[in-house]
Amino acid sequence: MNPLYLVFGPILLSLIAYISPQGWGKYIALALFGFLMKSSITLYTLLPAHGYLMLGRYLRIDPLGFTLSLQVDQLSVVMLLLTALLLLLVALSSWSVAKNSNAYFALLILFAGPIFGVFMSTNLLWFFIFWELTLIPMFFLIGFWGAERRIYAAMKFFLYTHFASMLILLAFFLIRQQSGVFDMTLVRESMLATPTLIWWLLFIGFAVKMPLFPFHTWLPDAHVQAPAPVSVLLAGVLLKMGAYAMIRMGILMLPESAERFAVILLVIGLITLFYAALMALYETHLKKMVAYSSISHMGLVAVGIATLSASGLSAALFEMIGHALIISPLFLIAGFLHHRTGSWQMKEMSGLMQRAPYLSALFMLAGLAALGLPGTMGFIGELTILLSAIDAYGVVMALVAIGSILSAGYLIRSFRKVLHGECSPLLAQSDLRPDAALLATLVIFAALIVFFGLWPGPLFDLINPVFNGGAL
Repeated sequence: MNPLYLVFGPILLSLIAYISPQGWGKYIALALFGFLMKSSITLYTLLPAHGYLMLGRYLRIDPLGFTLSLQVDQLSVVMLLLTALLLLLVALSSWSVAKNSNAYFALLILFAGPIFGVFMSTNLLWFFIFWELTLIPMFFLIGFWGAERRIYAAMKFFLYTHFASMLILLAFFLIRQQSGVFDMTLVRESMLATPTLIWWLLFIGFAVKMPLFPFHTWLPDAHVQAPAPVSVLLAGVLLKMGAYAMIRMGILMLPESAERFAVILLVIGLITLFYAALMALYETHLKKMVAYSSISHMGLVAVGIATLSASGLSAALFEMIGHALIISPLFLIAGFLHHRTGSWQMKEMSGLMQRAPYLSALFMLAGLAALGLPGTMGFIGELTILLSAIDAYGVVMALVAIGSILSAGYLIRSFRKVLHGECSPLLAQSDLRPDAALLATLVIFAALIVFFGLWPGPLFDLINPVFNGGAL
């Protein structure tokens, strides 16, 4: 298997999907994403016990250090598997898109190539190119298929994340000046010392993408205006791209600076956790409440990363995967309700349980997982991060549990306002029957949430070697 197919193949295939007969784009997308999932599984089976699997060096311009070096390790492959799974489910949940569907699925395909490049490239310049290319399809997916203020949200998303990318690029050139290499696998050994400026440039750039407080303000607008399946990509893939880079470069590549500034990362993570949870607690807009819940959980991920321990980083990676699987059905259901009712306000959706009991049950399951109910992925992720934080910083970190209490507050409040009570007039006159593809997507998410909540061992077996192989 030529790895270039995984990175550049989707970019070329997106054009074919766009010009194909109307309606064919979704089948091309589904086939491609299935191929990406199969390829990711194949890469996992080929991984060595420790270190990177070299896939090849291409487009060599050695004097400039501009060589496309494709390598993967356990961390890369975990992210590839998550991305491929979410792309498959996003394609399935978008099956009924009617407005220029070929263009929509062509952009989803176009997104797949650069995001795989981000997780496979170990050359910092090519990493940056792929990082930036992911913005283009997301910009158009929000700006063309989004809600009423979609242009504003798309521009805000692009400007925030592009500015952050400029900081990252500056850090990469400073790394090249300091170490003489652009290959991230060699930076740790080549850097005589890590200037504080480099780490902070990377930290701010990645914190915007995660996003962490106070760099988070672009995300609620992007989530609210984006189509629900695109919100799944935002929360499940794009935010995780920031957390992946934070772990890969901020922690594993520059460990000395990470040790100096870990407490600052911890404090920012805690502020993000509580601030976003409080914002969600007072939010009446259903999708914006889910968006703030997503930000709060990324604060929890930052707390796990800040422990700098193998157990804490494994817990953070588990929480990243769990968050992607948990928050996605909440976004899909919120988007479905808005599409059918024309409203985002929870008070105008009361009595959903009477009209759509199966949809309500799936919403409640995902919500309970988000607040950390035992038996779901949310409980495992929050518990393991809490234990790792206490082990690293002492019992004072038990206050992380307050985040779960706040989560219970805003989620149970949403259950009361949306699921129960008298059926609202707006809901009574709306068709709340989900199409088969959306329902199948929600059921798959629910099954994964419960399976890995009851049997987290297989997933920990996959992610533990990422940090137990002497990288720390």
